[in-house]
Amino acid sequence: MPPDTLAEADLIMTVQDLWSIRAEGPGSQGPSFEALFSYGFRPFFLGAGIFSALLMSVWLAFVADLAIGGSGQWLAIAGSPFAWHAHEFVFGFAGAAIGGFLLTAVPNWTGALPVSGGPLVGLFALWTAGRVAMAFSGVLPPWLVAAADLAFIPVLGAFAAWQLLVKPAARNFVFLALLILLFAANAIYHLATYDIVAIDPLAILRNGLLVVGIMIAVIGGRIIPSFTHNWLHINRPGAPLPRRIAPLDLGAILSIVSILAARLLDAPPLIEGALALVASVLNAIRLALWRGWKTRAEPIVWVLHAGYAWLVIALALIAAANLTPWVPLSLANHALGTGAVGLMILAVMSRASLGHTGRRIIAAPATVASYRLVSLAAHLRVVGPLLLPQYSGPILVVAALAWIAAFVCFSWVYAPILTSPRVHAKRVAA
Repeated sequence: MPPDTLAEADLIMTVQDLWSIRAEGPGSQGPSFEALFSYGFRPFFLGAGIFSALLMSVWLAFVADLAIGGSGQWLAIAGSPFAWHAHEFVFGFAGAAIGGFLLTAVPNWTGALPVSGGPLVGLFALWTAGRVAMAFSGVLPPWLVAAADLAFIPVLGAFAAWQLLVKPAARNFVFLALLILLFAANAIYHLATYDIVAIDPLAILRNGLLVVGIMIAVIGGRIIPSFTHNWLHINRPGAPLPRRIAPLDLGAILSIVSILAARLLDAPPLIEGALALVASVLNAIRLALWRGWKTRAEPIVWVLHAGYAWLVIALALIAAANLTPWVPLSLANHALGTGAVGLMILAVMSRASLGHTGRRIIAAPATVASYRLVSLAAHLRVVGPLLLPQYSGPILVVAALAWIAAFVCFSWVYAPILTSPRVHAKRVAA
Protein backbone atom coordinates (compact mmCIF):
# COMPACT_ATOMS: atom_id res chain seq x y z
CA MET A 1 0.00 0.00 0.00
CA PRO A 2 1.63 3.27 -1.06
CA PRO A 3 1.92 5.89 1.66
CA ASP A 4 -0.61 8.70 1.69
CA THR A 5 0.63 12.09 0.50
CA LEU A 6 0.14 13.56 3.96
CA ALA A 7 2.23 10.76 5.44
CA GLU A 8 5.27 11.19 3.19
CA ALA A 9 7.15 13.50 5.55
CA ASP A 10 6.33 11.16 8.41
CA LEU A 11 7.62 8.19 6.43
CA ILE A 12 10.94 9.97 5.91
CA MET A 13 11.32 10.50 9.64
CA THR A 14 10.36 6.89 10.33
CA VAL A 15 13.03 5.63 7.95
CA GLN A 16 15.51 7.88 9.75
CA ASP A 17 14.72 5.94 12.91
CA LEU A 18 16.77 3.09 11.41
CA TRP A 19 19.80 5.25 12.09
CA SER A 20 21.17 6.86 15.18
CA ILE A 21 20.38 10.57 14.93
CA ARG A 22 22.72 13.18 16.32
CA ALA A 23 21.46 16.76 16.34
CA GLU A 24 23.95 19.34 15.27
CA GLY A 25 24.39 21.67 18.19
CA PRO A 26 21.40 20.66 20.36
CA GLY A 27 20.24 23.54 22.47
CA SER A 28 22.52 26.00 20.67
CA GLN A 29 19.54 27.86 19.25
CA GLY A 30 16.97 28.80 21.83
CA PRO A 31 13.36 29.95 21.52
CA SER A 32 12.65 32.88 19.24
CA PHE A 33 9.73 34.81 17.82
CA GLU A 34 10.93 34.03 14.30
CA ALA A 35 10.98 30.28 14.97
CA LEU A 36 7.51 30.32 16.54
CA PHE A 37 6.00 31.97 13.47
CA SER A 38 8.00 30.09 10.86
CA TYR A 39 5.28 27.48 10.25
CA GLY A 40 1.55 27.29 10.96
CA PHE A 41 1.60 24.33 13.31
CA ARG A 42 3.92 26.08 15.77
CA PRO A 43 1.79 28.92 17.20
CA PHE A 44 -1.53 27.16 16.75
CA PHE A 45 -0.55 23.86 18.34
CA LEU A 46 1.07 25.65 21.27
CA GLY A 47 -1.92 27.99 21.49
CA ALA A 48 -4.32 25.04 21.47
CA GLY A 49 -2.44 23.30 24.29
CA ILE A 50 -2.18 26.32 26.56
CA PHE A 51 -5.71 27.54 25.84
CA SER A 52 -7.20 24.12 26.50
CA ALA A 53 -5.66 23.91 29.97
CA LEU A 54 -6.63 27.52 30.71
CA LEU A 55 -10.21 27.08 29.46
CA MET A 56 -10.80 24.01 31.60
CA SER A 57 -9.23 25.69 34.63
CA VAL A 58 -11.59 28.65 34.32
CA TRP A 59 -14.52 26.31 33.84
CA LEU A 60 -13.56 24.27 36.90
CA ALA A 61 -13.31 27.45 38.97
CA PHE A 62 -16.75 28.52 37.75
CA VAL A 63 -18.31 25.15 38.64
CA ALA A 64 -16.61 25.18 42.06
CA ASP A 65 -17.94 28.69 42.69
CA LEU A 66 -21.48 27.53 41.94
CA ALA A 67 -21.03 24.46 44.16
CA ILE A 68 -20.22 26.59 47.22
CA GLY A 69 -23.15 28.91 46.62
CA GLY A 70 -21.49 31.58 44.51
CA SER A 71 -23.14 33.38 41.62
CA GLY A 72 -20.42 32.84 39.01
CA GLN A 73 -21.00 36.39 37.82
CA TRP A 74 -17.27 37.07 37.71
CA LEU A 75 -17.35 35.19 34.38
CA ALA A 76 -17.95 38.22 32.16
CA ILE A 77 -19.65 36.44 29.27
CA ALA A 78 -22.90 36.86 27.36
CA GLY A 79 -25.45 34.08 27.35
CA SER A 80 -25.19 30.68 29.00
CA PRO A 81 -21.84 29.79 30.63
CA PHE A 82 -22.40 26.22 29.46
CA ALA A 83 -22.76 27.42 25.87
CA TRP A 84 -19.64 29.60 26.22
CA HIS A 85 -17.67 26.61 27.52
CA ALA A 86 -18.79 24.46 24.58
CA HIS A 87 -18.22 27.27 22.08
CA GLU A 88 -14.65 27.84 23.20
CA PHE A 89 -13.94 24.13 23.05
CA VAL A 90 -15.13 23.89 19.43
CA PHE A 91 -14.03 27.25 18.01
CA GLY A 92 -11.17 28.05 20.38
CA PHE A 93 -9.37 24.81 21.17
CA ALA A 94 -10.40 22.70 18.17
CA GLY A 95 -10.30 25.76 15.90
CA ALA A 96 -6.64 26.36 16.73
CA ALA A 97 -5.74 22.72 16.16
CA ILE A 98 -7.59 22.70 12.82
CA GLY A 99 -5.76 25.86 11.81
CA GLY A 100 -2.38 24.39 12.68
CA PHE A 101 -3.18 21.18 10.82
CA LEU A 102 -4.38 22.84 7.61
CA LEU A 103 -1.54 25.37 7.51
CA THR A 104 0.89 22.46 7.71
CA ALA A 105 -0.84 19.73 5.70
CA VAL A 106 -1.98 21.79 2.71
CA PRO A 107 1.56 22.90 1.72
CA ASN A 108 2.53 19.23 2.05
CA TRP A 109 -0.22 18.22 -0.38
CA THR A 110 0.31 20.95 -2.96
CA GLY A 111 3.92 22.11 -2.67
CA ALA A 112 2.76 25.65 -1.92
CA LEU A 113 4.87 27.88 0.28
CA PRO A 114 3.69 27.71 3.91
CA VAL A 115 2.18 30.74 5.61
CA SER A 116 4.83 32.28 7.87
CA GLY A 117 6.09 35.55 9.31
CA GLY A 118 3.75 38.54 9.28
CA PRO A 119 0.71 36.80 7.71
CA LEU A 120 0.93 34.00 10.26
CA VAL A 121 1.26 36.49 13.11
CA GLY A 122 -1.85 38.24 11.83
CA LEU A 123 -3.82 35.02 11.57
CA PHE A 124 -2.85 33.94 15.07
CA ALA A 125 -3.78 37.40 16.33
CA LEU A 126 -7.27 36.94 14.85
CA TRP A 127 -7.71 33.65 16.72
CA THR A 128 -6.44 35.24 19.94
CA ALA A 129 -8.72 38.26 19.52
CA GLY A 130 -11.68 35.91 19.23
CA ARG A 131 -10.80 34.22 22.52
CA VAL A 132 -10.43 37.55 24.32
CA ALA A 133 -13.68 38.89 22.87
CA MET A 134 -15.57 35.76 23.93
CA ALA A 135 -14.08 35.92 27.44
CA PHE A 136 -15.47 39.46 27.85
CA SER A 137 -18.55 39.11 25.66
CA GLY A 138 -20.79 40.24 28.51
CA VAL A 139 -19.23 43.70 28.64
CA LEU A 140 -18.38 44.28 24.98
CA PRO A 141 -20.74 45.34 22.18
CA PRO A 142 -22.30 42.25 20.54
CA TRP A 143 -21.21 43.33 17.06
CA LEU A 144 -17.59 43.61 18.21
CA VAL A 145 -17.65 40.19 19.86
CA ALA A 146 -19.16 38.56 16.78
CA ALA A 147 -16.76 40.31 14.40
CA ALA A 148 -13.69 39.35 16.45
CA ASP A 149 -14.78 35.74 16.89
CA LEU A 150 -15.98 35.16 13.32
CA ALA A 151 -12.94 36.61 11.54
CA PHE A 152 -10.56 33.69 12.02
CA ILE A 153 -12.20 30.91 10.00
CA PRO A 154 -12.76 32.90 6.76
CA VAL A 155 -9.16 34.14 6.74
CA LEU A 156 -7.88 30.62 7.47
CA GLY A 157 -10.08 29.35 4.64
CA ALA A 158 -8.70 32.00 2.29
CA PHE A 159 -5.11 30.95 3.03
CA ALA A 160 -6.03 27.27 2.61
CA ALA A 161 -7.87 27.92 -0.68
CA TRP A 162 -4.94 29.91 -2.05
CA GLN A 163 -2.57 27.05 -1.25
CA LEU A 164 -4.94 24.35 -2.53
CA LEU A 165 -5.19 26.09 -5.90
CA VAL A 166 -1.45 25.59 -6.44
CA LYS A 167 -2.19 21.93 -7.11
CA PRO A 168 -5.97 21.44 -7.14
CA ALA A 169 -7.35 18.08 -6.03
CA ALA A 170 -11.05 17.54 -5.46
CA ARG A 171 -10.49 15.36 -2.40
CA ASN A 172 -8.79 18.25 -0.57
CA PHE A 173 -11.52 20.83 -1.15
CA VAL A 174 -13.69 18.98 1.36
CA PHE A 175 -11.83 20.90 4.07
CA LEU A 176 -13.06 24.19 2.66
CA ALA A 177 -16.62 22.87 2.81
CA LEU A 178 -16.13 21.85 6.43
CA LEU A 179 -14.72 25.30 7.27
CA ILE A 180 -17.82 26.87 5.72
CA LEU A 181 -20.03 24.68 7.91
CA LEU A 182 -18.05 25.66 11.00
CA PHE A 183 -18.30 29.34 10.12
CA ALA A 184 -22.05 29.04 9.57
CA ALA A 185 -22.50 27.30 12.92
CA ASN A 186 -20.49 30.01 14.67
CA ALA A 187 -22.43 32.81 13.00
CA ILE A 188 -25.77 31.25 13.98
CA TYR A 189 -24.47 30.76 17.53
CA HIS A 190 -23.91 34.51 17.85
CA LEU A 191 -27.33 35.27 16.41
CA ALA A 192 -28.90 32.84 18.87
CA THR A 193 -26.92 34.12 21.86
CA TYR A 194 -28.23 37.64 21.36
CA ASP A 195 -31.81 36.39 20.65
CA ILE A 196 -31.76 37.50 17.02
CA VAL A 197 -32.87 33.99 15.99
CA ALA A 198 -34.89 31.59 18.13
CA ILE A 199 -32.46 28.67 18.19
CA ASP A 200 -30.88 26.93 21.15
CA PRO A 201 -27.17 27.91 21.10
CA LEU A 202 -26.22 24.52 22.56
CA ALA A 203 -27.94 22.75 19.66
CA ILE A 204 -25.85 24.79 17.23
CA LEU A 205 -22.68 23.92 19.12
CA ARG A 206 -23.55 20.22 19.07
CA ASN A 207 -23.72 20.47 15.29
CA GLY A 208 -20.41 22.34 15.20
CA LEU A 209 -18.83 19.59 17.26
CA LEU A 210 -20.20 17.01 14.84
CA VAL A 211 -18.55 18.90 11.95
CA VAL A 212 -15.25 18.50 13.80
CA GLY A 213 -16.10 14.80 14.11
CA ILE A 214 -16.54 14.61 10.33
CA MET A 215 -13.14 16.25 9.94
CA ILE A 216 -11.64 13.57 12.23
CA ALA A 217 -13.17 10.87 10.03
CA VAL A 218 -11.66 12.45 6.90
CA ILE A 219 -8.22 13.12 8.38
CA GLY A 220 -8.12 9.85 10.30
CA GLY A 221 -8.75 7.87 7.14
CA ARG A 222 -5.78 9.53 5.50
CA ILE A 223 -3.17 9.39 8.23
CA ILE A 224 -3.97 6.49 10.58
CA PRO A 225 -3.61 3.58 8.13
CA SER A 226 -0.57 5.22 6.51
CA PHE A 227 1.28 5.80 9.77
CA THR A 228 0.31 2.32 10.96
CA HIS A 229 1.55 0.82 7.69
CA ASN A 230 4.88 2.60 8.02
CA TRP A 231 5.41 1.44 11.60
CA LEU A 232 4.40 -2.17 10.93
CA HIS A 233 6.52 -2.33 7.80
CA ILE A 234 9.63 -1.42 9.81
CA ASN A 235 8.91 -2.96 13.20
CA ARG A 236 6.72 -5.99 12.36
CA PRO A 237 7.96 -7.31 9.00
CA GLY A 238 5.57 -9.85 7.60
CA ALA A 239 2.66 -8.79 9.79
CA PRO A 240 -0.67 -8.13 8.03
CA LEU A 241 -0.89 -4.48 7.04
CA PRO A 242 -3.81 -2.07 7.36
CA ARG A 243 -6.50 -2.30 4.71
CA ARG A 244 -8.45 0.45 3.02
CA ILE A 245 -11.69 -0.17 1.17
CA ALA A 246 -12.68 2.94 -0.77
CA PRO A 247 -16.47 2.40 -0.70
CA LEU A 248 -16.30 1.72 3.04
CA ASP A 249 -14.24 4.85 3.65
CA LEU A 250 -16.71 6.97 1.72
CA GLY A 251 -19.70 5.35 3.41
CA ALA A 252 -18.19 5.81 6.87
CA ILE A 253 -17.70 9.54 6.30
CA LEU A 254 -21.06 10.11 4.60
CA SER A 255 -22.83 8.24 7.38
CA ILE A 256 -21.65 10.90 9.84
CA VAL A 257 -22.63 13.64 7.40
CA SER A 258 -26.11 12.08 7.30
CA ILE A 259 -26.47 12.59 11.07
CA LEU A 260 -25.74 16.28 10.61
CA ALA A 261 -28.25 16.44 7.75
CA ALA A 262 -30.88 14.76 9.91
CA ARG A 263 -30.35 17.36 12.63
CA LEU A 264 -30.52 20.28 10.21
CA LEU A 265 -33.75 18.88 8.76
CA ASP A 266 -35.15 18.33 12.25
CA ALA A 267 -35.67 14.62 11.60
CA PRO A 268 -37.33 12.50 14.31
CA PRO A 269 -35.01 10.93 16.94
CA LEU A 270 -35.68 7.50 15.44
CA ILE A 271 -34.12 8.59 12.14
CA GLU A 272 -31.10 10.25 13.75
CA GLY A 273 -30.58 7.24 16.02
CA ALA A 274 -30.73 4.78 13.13
CA LEU A 275 -28.27 6.84 11.09
CA ALA A 276 -25.91 7.09 14.07
CA LEU A 277 -26.08 3.33 14.59
CA VAL A 278 -25.11 2.72 10.96
CA ALA A 279 -22.31 5.28 11.27
CA SER A 280 -20.91 3.61 14.39
CA VAL A 281 -20.88 0.19 12.70
CA LEU A 282 -19.25 1.43 9.48
CA ASN A 283 -16.58 3.37 11.33
CA ALA A 284 -15.92 0.44 13.69
CA ILE A 285 -15.29 -1.83 10.70
CA ARG A 286 -13.06 0.81 9.15
CA LEU A 287 -11.05 1.11 12.37
CA ALA A 288 -10.69 -2.65 12.75
CA LEU A 289 -9.22 -2.93 9.25
CA TRP A 290 -6.45 -0.53 10.27
CA ARG A 291 -5.09 -3.13 12.76
CA GLY A 292 -4.28 -0.72 15.54
CA TRP A 293 -3.82 -3.44 18.15
CA LYS A 294 -0.63 -4.44 16.34
CA THR A 295 0.95 -1.08 17.29
CA ARG A 296 0.31 -1.21 21.05
CA ALA A 297 4.07 -1.10 21.67
CA GLU A 298 4.29 2.38 20.12
CA PRO A 299 2.17 5.01 21.94
CA ILE A 300 2.47 7.69 19.27
CA VAL A 301 0.81 5.29 16.81
CA TRP A 302 -1.77 3.55 18.98
CA VAL A 303 -3.07 6.86 20.34
CA LEU A 304 -4.40 7.65 16.86
CA HIS A 305 -6.43 4.45 16.91
CA ALA A 306 -7.62 5.18 20.43
CA GLY A 307 -8.83 8.62 19.36
CA TYR A 308 -10.73 7.16 16.43
CA ALA A 309 -12.22 4.49 18.70
CA TRP A 310 -13.76 7.31 20.74
CA LEU A 311 -15.42 8.57 17.54
CA VAL A 312 -17.00 5.12 17.14
CA ILE A 313 -18.11 5.17 20.78
CA ALA A 314 -19.57 8.67 20.40
CA LEU A 315 -21.59 7.61 17.35
CA ALA A 316 -22.92 4.59 19.23
CA LEU A 317 -23.91 6.82 22.16
CA ILE A 318 -25.68 9.25 19.81
CA ALA A 319 -27.67 6.25 18.59
CA ALA A 320 -28.41 5.14 22.14
CA ALA A 321 -29.44 8.66 23.20
CA ASN A 322 -31.96 8.85 20.35
CA LEU A 323 -33.25 5.29 20.52
CA THR A 324 -33.40 4.68 24.28
CA PRO A 325 -34.28 6.70 27.39
CA TRP A 326 -31.21 5.60 29.34
CA VAL A 327 -28.37 7.53 27.73
CA PRO A 328 -28.38 11.35 27.83
CA LEU A 329 -27.12 13.10 24.71
CA SER A 330 -24.62 15.02 26.85
CA LEU A 331 -22.61 11.82 27.33
CA ALA A 332 -22.43 11.29 23.58
CA ASN A 333 -21.26 14.87 23.13
CA HIS A 334 -18.53 14.44 25.74
CA ALA A 335 -17.43 11.14 24.19
CA LEU A 336 -17.06 13.02 20.92
CA GLY A 337 -15.48 16.12 22.47
CA THR A 338 -13.33 14.83 25.31
CA GLY A 339 -12.56 11.44 23.79
CA ALA A 340 -12.42 11.71 20.00
CA VAL A 341 -11.60 15.38 19.49
CA GLY A 342 -9.36 15.73 22.56
CA LEU A 343 -7.32 12.59 21.99
CA MET A 344 -7.01 12.95 18.21
CA ILE A 345 -5.91 16.57 18.50
CA LEU A 346 -3.32 15.62 21.11
CA ALA A 347 -2.12 12.73 18.96
CA VAL A 348 -1.78 14.77 15.76
CA MET A 349 -0.21 17.79 17.49
CA SER A 350 2.43 15.73 19.27
CA ARG A 351 3.33 13.71 16.20
CA ALA A 352 3.40 16.58 13.70
CA SER A 353 5.37 18.81 16.06
CA LEU A 354 8.14 16.22 16.26
CA GLY A 355 8.22 15.31 12.58
CA HIS A 356 8.12 18.87 11.26
CA THR A 357 10.86 20.09 13.60
CA GLY A 358 13.29 17.35 12.56
CA ARG A 359 12.98 15.18 15.66
CA ARG A 360 12.45 11.47 16.00
CA ILE A 361 8.77 10.58 16.12
CA ILE A 362 8.81 8.94 19.52
CA ALA A 363 6.56 10.08 22.35
CA ALA A 364 8.40 11.16 25.50
CA PRO A 365 7.13 9.77 28.84
CA ALA A 366 5.36 13.04 29.62
CA THR A 367 3.63 12.91 26.23
CA VAL A 368 2.48 9.35 26.86
CA ALA A 369 1.19 10.55 30.24
CA SER A 370 -0.83 13.23 28.45
CA TYR A 371 -2.41 10.57 26.23
CA ARG A 372 -3.38 8.52 29.26
CA LEU A 373 -4.71 11.55 31.14
CA VAL A 374 -7.03 12.58 28.30
CA SER A 375 -8.18 8.97 28.01
CA LEU A 376 -8.86 8.97 31.75
CA ALA A 377 -10.78 12.25 31.48
CA ALA A 378 -12.93 10.82 28.68
CA HIS A 379 -13.68 7.60 30.56
CA LEU A 380 -14.58 9.48 33.74
CA ARG A 381 -16.71 12.04 31.92
CA VAL A 382 -18.65 9.44 29.94
CA VAL A 383 -18.73 6.29 32.06
CA GLY A 384 -18.71 7.87 35.52
CA PRO A 385 -22.19 9.48 35.39
CA LEU A 386 -23.65 6.23 34.03
CA LEU A 387 -22.20 3.88 36.63
CA LEU A 388 -21.97 6.13 39.67
CA PRO A 389 -24.49 8.96 39.21
CA GLN A 390 -24.44 9.72 42.94
CA TYR A 391 -20.78 10.71 42.64
CA SER A 392 -21.09 12.66 39.39
CA GLY A 393 -19.76 15.89 40.92
CA PRO A 394 -16.43 14.54 42.22
CA ILE A 395 -15.99 12.39 39.11
CA LEU A 396 -16.38 15.39 36.82
CA VAL A 397 -13.88 17.37 38.89
CA VAL A 398 -11.31 14.59 38.59
CA ALA A 399 -11.99 14.37 34.84
CA ALA A 400 -11.39 18.12 34.49
CA LEU A 401 -8.17 17.92 36.49
CA ALA A 402 -6.95 15.05 34.31
CA TRP A 403 -7.68 17.11 31.19
CA ILE A 404 -5.83 20.13 32.57
CA ALA A 405 -2.84 17.98 33.56
CA ALA A 406 -2.74 16.41 30.09
CA PHE A 407 -2.46 19.71 28.26
CA VAL A 408 -0.08 21.17 30.81
CA CYS A 409 2.15 18.15 30.08
CA PHE A 410 1.83 18.74 26.34
CA SER A 411 2.56 22.45 26.62
CA TRP A 412 5.53 21.86 28.94
CA VAL A 413 7.13 19.32 26.61
CA TYR A 414 6.37 21.02 23.31
CA ALA A 415 6.81 24.72 24.11
CA PRO A 416 10.63 24.49 23.67
CA ILE A 417 10.17 22.42 20.51
CA LEU A 418 7.61 24.71 18.91
CA THR A 419 9.44 27.94 19.73
CA SER A 420 12.93 26.83 18.66
CA PRO A 421 14.37 26.45 15.14
CA ARG A 422 14.13 23.12 13.39
CA VAL A 423 16.81 20.64 14.45
CA HIS A 424 19.29 19.96 11.67
CA ALA A 425 20.07 16.29 12.06
CA LYS A 426 22.63 14.13 10.34
CA ARG A 427 22.62 10.39 10.12
CA VAL A 428 25.34 8.31 11.66
CA ALA A 429 25.47 4.62 10.79
CA ALA A 430 24.41 2.48 13.72
